[in-house]
Amino acid sequence: MAMVKDLDVRGMQHCETTALGVLLRHEGIDLSEPMLFGLGSGLSFIYWDSKAMDFPFLGGRVKPFELTRNLAAALGLDLVVAETMSARKAWQNVAAPIDAGRPVGLQLDSYHLDYFSTKVHFAGHVVAMYGYDDQDAYLVDTAPQGGAVSTSLGALARARAERGPMAARHRSFTIAVPGTLTSPQERIIPAIKSCAEAFLNPPIANLGYRGIEKAAKQVPKWLERSGNPAEDLPRAAVLMEKAGTGGALFRNLYRDFLAECGQLVDSSHLRTGHRLYAEAADLWTQVAEHIVVDLTQAGSLLRELSRIERDAMRALCRL
Repeated sequence: MAMVKDLDVRGMQHCETTALGVLLRHEGIDLSEPMLFGLGSGLSFIYWDSKAMDFPFLGGRVKPFELTRNLAAALGLDLVVAETMSARKAWQNVAAPIDAGRPVGLQLDSYHLDYFSTKVHFAGHVVAMYGYDDQDAYLVDTAPQGGAVSTSLGALARARAERGPMAARHRSFTIAVPGTLTSPQERIIPAIKSCAEAFLNPPIANLGYRGIEKAAKQVPKWLERSGNPAEDLPRAAVLMEKAGTGGALFRNLYRDFLAECGQLVDSSHLRTGHRLYAEAADLWTQVAEHIVVDLTQAGSLLRELSRIERDAMRALCRL
């Protein structure tokens, strides 16, 4: 049996920030979940639909693992990433750091994990692993999934080997702090501006504020798009509010990040961004409620949200 000792195994709301929190606290850095999310420039939007999909997907953050790369770059952390097609090598990549007393982050498909009660394929899931024995791996997942949990080694191997949308090749990663760490406070404004500029200048029309505009046009037609509205619409609402988003499609997390930044940076533009994201967070929760009962009203709220978030990001670009 191998176990990283004296580890703070707190689960948070979102999977990637939960794993980052575990790895960083082991290195002596304890940041709030909103600060981890915001310094990683995690907020985004995508309206994702294709013929291969049963139903469209509304996403509220950057693609999997981009947040981790952004955060490591912002703070000057040593991020070591391993990927391989070999299951044997993949196991060595996690066992070696744990044997040496360091927790490891994993990207995998949550469908195969024993403790997941809702079995849906999602290969962009991230956990921290801190121990193993002959039968089980010991992981930290989000608080709603149980925080410190375990799964069989076989289930873990299947989860790591899964292919499909958002999958990575047995991806694992470790984080170390170099001799001098960049102060998180110094990176607040660059992280906010980077996020805002990407949101305001999306390369395609289904991302950023333009993606929310697209959703406003498409969501009212979802009854025609769905083969089973009684299941598809409630599931879409649950994904927005409950599926590791912190509520309001990650807008609660970003609102709280901007509030925390407001205690460190005195800026009217920051206060404007925070006020507008507080408004947006409330409206996103209303969108989730209306998707189940009134798609036309959901579309109207999305049009309003596109404007509010565009205005918020324009203010934050002026920091």
